[in-house]
Amino acid sequence: MPAEGVAAVKYTVTAKRWRKGWELHIDGVGVTQVRVLGDAAQQAADYIETLKDTVVAPEDIEITPQLEDAELLEDAAAARAEVRAAEAAQREAARHQREVARRLRDVERLSVSDTATVMKVTRGRVSQLTKI
Repeated sequence: MPAEGVAAVKYTVTAKRWRKGWELHIDGVGVTQVRVLGDAAQQAADYIETLKDTVVAPEDIEITPQLEDAELLEDAAAARAEVRAAEAAQREAARHQREVARRLRDVERLSVSDTATVMKVTRGRVSQLTKI
């Protein structure tokens, strides 16, 4: 592990597909291989540790698969960003829904049934929203 105040070294790995898995070309270190891409960061870290006698965390390994259609990497990154944005929007919508339910109950003094009707949810959902 890096000493306090010392930044961990980051390693760049290009993963090239072959019939039995992936070749991992580690910049400035060498080449190893792995059967499935999901194991590439750990394999690269283990390989670097063996050669350099240092501890390397898989988080310090940046794997870039070499694909026939390079745009797919950008598409995958865009899809991940869209999912993160949707998750953030979902959290905000849930927070807003809880706030509205509380205000309808506390400020407007609506019953659970009336709050459910206004919000177009079940009475049970109103109870859940106002308990959180």
